[in-house]
Amino acid sequence: MSPVTLAKRRQKATDSPVPGLIPVSRNHICRAMQTVSEEGGDVVKEIEAAGEKVARAKSAIGEIIYGQEAVVDQTLITVLAGGHALLVGVPGLAKTLLVHTLGTVLGLDDKRVQFTPDLMPADIVGSEVLEESESGKRSFRFIPGPVFCQLLMADEINRASPRTQSALLQAMQEHHVTVAGQRHELPRPFHVLATQNPLEQEGTYPLPEAQLDRFLMEIDVHYPDLEAERRMLLATTGSDEATSKQVLTAEELQQIQRLVRRIPVGDQVVDAILELVRSARPHEGDVAEVTENVAWGPGPRASQALMLAVRVRALMDGRFAPSIDDVVALAEPILRHRMALTFAARAEGVTVAGVIDRLTKRLG
Repeated sequence: MSPVTLAKRRQKATDSPVPGLIPVSRNHICRAMQTVSEEGGDVVKEIEAAGEKVARAKSAIGEIIYGQEAVVDQTLITVLAGGHALLVGVPGLAKTLLVHTLGTVLGLDDKRVQFTPDLMPADIVGSEVLEESESGKRSFRFIPGPVFCQLLMADEINRASPRTQSALLQAMQEHHVTVAGQRHELPRPFHVLATQNPLEQEGTYPLPEAQLDRFLMEIDVHYPDLEAERRMLLATTGSDEATSKQVLTAEELQQIQRLVRRIPVGDQVVDAILELVRSARPHEGDVAEVTENVAWGPGPRASQALMLAVRVRALMDGRFAPSIDDVVALAEPILRHRMALTFAARAEGVTVAGVIDRLTKRLG
């Protein structure tokens, strides 16, 4: 890498991507760059090459999905970090199209399950059937369910019963399922992108906290802006229909996921993650607002999610190390589904987003 290119990347890393926030110190960036240099020039080349591949993938998704840049970014961050995402939005905002497009662009085998009240666990993980051979011998054969894929879309996941929702718990955390006492490994990589309608609650079952905690992010899908909706209107009602194109393979995606874990994280960022997560727990931090309004806070999975997600965000932004601004930017989608307010706080109009916003301002 030329000295000019290296200088530009160092300057870019010190700029604050979030207006009004204090950028990370140059000492932190220098230490991170030194760590990368110590690991060898191959790592630097890998990070640059991975960043270019991710940029092409994001561009390919943007040709199909209009006006949802933040949603696309957060979904890509989730997948590149090796996690699962819960997409929350009203119908018609291209959530299903996003998952299908993501599967095509990333070269993943994607499947879709429409969750309904009568859906059974066997409809997801699979079941055993009794077969009889020509010789008359009977034996059980396992028929894999739709969970045996690399990208599973769980559409309207909160419409299924808790018994069916729990069928995904083992798959999401351990990447295998157990049927009739036999363990069946899932394909790698394996990601679940679930959707949920925040408006219609009749006939739904709230997701249990244990399952919510397994989602790396809860991503809010909002209406597109005027220009994006205009582009979508013209592109989707004409005679020519855009189709998504493959940019990565499943193996390349796994290589990037392994590379993400090798990106150095400075002590300053680690301390910011710990301070943020621990301060969001009632009776553990020194924030009176949390103690009074929060019933339960995020566990260690939130810290792990932030550690991985900030690395991916830095990679996508062309930086070799994450900053505190990355922690601030990703705090809400990673923490909000891992926190619950007390009844009194909800009655007074307190929101989880408001609590997280005030906690992130303390990090400066």
